[in-house]
Amino acid sequence: MSGAALLGLTNGVEGRRTGPAAGRPTDLADGRSPRTEEEAWPTTLQLPDGFRPEGIAIGGGPWAYFGSIGDGSIYRVDLRSGAGAIISQGPGTASLGLKLDGWGRLFVAGQRTGEARVVDSRSGALLATYRLTEGTSFVNDVVLTPSAAWFTDSYQPVLYGLPLGRDGRLPDPADVVRLPLAGEWQQVPGEVINANGIAPTPDGRALLVVQSGVGLLHRVNPTDGVAARVDLGAAAPLTNGDGLLLEGRTLYVVQNRQNAVDVFRLDATGGRGEFLTRITDPRFDVPTTAAAYGDRIYLPNARFTTPPTPQTTYTAVAVERVR
Repeated sequence: MSGAALLGLTNGVEGRRTGPAAGRPTDLADGRSPRTEEEAWPTTLQLPDGFRPEGIAIGGGPWAYFGSIGDGSIYRVDLRSGAGAIISQGPGTASLGLKLDGWGRLFVAGQRTGEARVVDSRSGALLATYRLTEGTSFVNDVVLTPSAAWFTDSYQPVLYGLPLGRDGRLPDPADVVRLPLAGEWQQVPGEVINANGIAPTPDGRALLVVQSGVGLLHRVNPTDGVAARVDLGAAAPLTNGDGLLLEGRTLYVVQNRQNAVDVFRLDATGGRGEFLTRITDPRFDVPTTAAAYGDRIYLPNARFTTPPTPQTTYTAVAVERVR
């Protein structure tokens, strides 16, 4: 299948497009608003000691899913209480970026394995494994569109696509699309973090990819891989840009080593952006990715500057969404 066949991006949130996923309530039995209830939820979530989180996914319900860069396990947390449990024991290799679709499936980037996995978010069962590439690779992040799951590779100038049918069927392993990046994309050779976080443009016609090593944001055409640099004005370079989160026309860029999230307002095409604000929080400890629920943005602390041990503590934190 060609990249052209994977068109059909929309400005939607992963996990709320198709299938039987449940949405959040519009009111509560005692008359309180969902926002009032949400304000009582914990803003710091305790993750297992030694877990080493990196990716996060949230769908239509109040549950967050975290992937372990250590052994690839998936941990699910109830945002209302902070209670959580391992739902999928890892394969012993890393789980990085992950996204949840409307059929309750987690699409997981497999880092140096060159693979992507699909995990059932309810049972934790492994549904499928896809070989995206051979040789040196760093499959880093993933975004879902109505027609595909797109994965970045930080070591290779390629996006990988898994075509998705509206009937919920997963693709055959032979259907993996490999889309070389072209245009203004200039790959830094070697084991340098290039393509990292990925998100749709507001108009749903293209993909946004942050190139961490050089601090650039690119708009990528999914039909031919041609990349154009996004004009962010006088904003500081996104040198530590990691996970991307698009909410409407608001783009959140996680700046991991700077312990910050830079927020931009984009035009409809995603070709230009205006810097709005920088979010900082004393609880940030190298946050990597972001996901939204209600009026909050949730971020896992990867703590890359802290030597990992089985006793190292990890958290995820919630901050207010920019309005």
